[in-house]
Amino acid sequence: MINKPHRVQFTSSRIEDLMFRTTFDPVAMAGDVIVNLSLIKGEDLESILEVYALAIRSGLSVSPFLKIIKGGESIGDFRISKGDVGIATVCSITIDGVLLKGGVMINPKLGGVVQIKNGHPVRFTDVVTYVSTTIDPLEVLMSQDVTSVTQMLRTGSGKILANLREAPLVARDDLDHILSDMLDAGISGIMEVGEPNSRVLDVPVERDHLGVVVIGGTNPMAMAKEQGFEVRTNAMSTLIDIDEMKHVDDFV
Repeated sequence: MINKPHRVQFTSSRIEDLMFRTTFDPVAMAGDVIVNLSLIKGEDLESILEVYALAIRSGLSVSPFLKIIKGGESIGDFRISKGDVGIATVCSITIDGVLLKGGVMINPKLGGVVQIKNGHPVRFTDVVTYVSTTIDPLEVLMSQDVTSVTQMLRTGSGKILANLREAPLVARDDLDHILSDMLDAGISGIMEVGEPNSRVLDVPVERDHLGVVVIGGTNPMAMAKEQGFEVRTNAMSTLIDIDEMKHVDDFV
């Protein structure tokens, strides 16, 4: 199990804390990134890595970098129980942290489920705002079995996890520049950048802002759960140095 001291904290506050602690520099390809931690049974590691690899190579993640943590080892404040294995993947909030450090006053707004039709995002069908919950919205939605990531990869239509943040209109040029640097560093997952003062995937944004939708970093976990594997997810669990992670191609 994951041993974690209990404290009540709204997700929005936790996100702000992690964003300020993010030190990743996409140009230098160095620094700390925010990671999601998933716990699996040791005997399922090889099979689940194949599922994760398929999701990652299909663009349904933020980054191709992973870290495997064996039973008895620790990552941040988390200790992995014997018999279990932890898989750390890059969390999409890392993008917000890099944007913040680059001078863009980004505002993570909500996590939700996006309907995909014939390979194109249509709309958010379910959303949970970060200010309204103490649990990561994508964790909540994944536990409700409302995704169809596997089906989406097979047919081009289905439901996947994503999140929405707002950026000031005046920061559009800086936003585009930083996102381009992150793409070059292998940190991607941008699903849609909306027009100023316009709804994005059927969700309204604040005046003089634009919406940015990013694919949820927990889609590989959702896909594994859909295929019957036991996956316990702790989103936005901690920060680690990007140098501790390896490309998925090194594992599968």
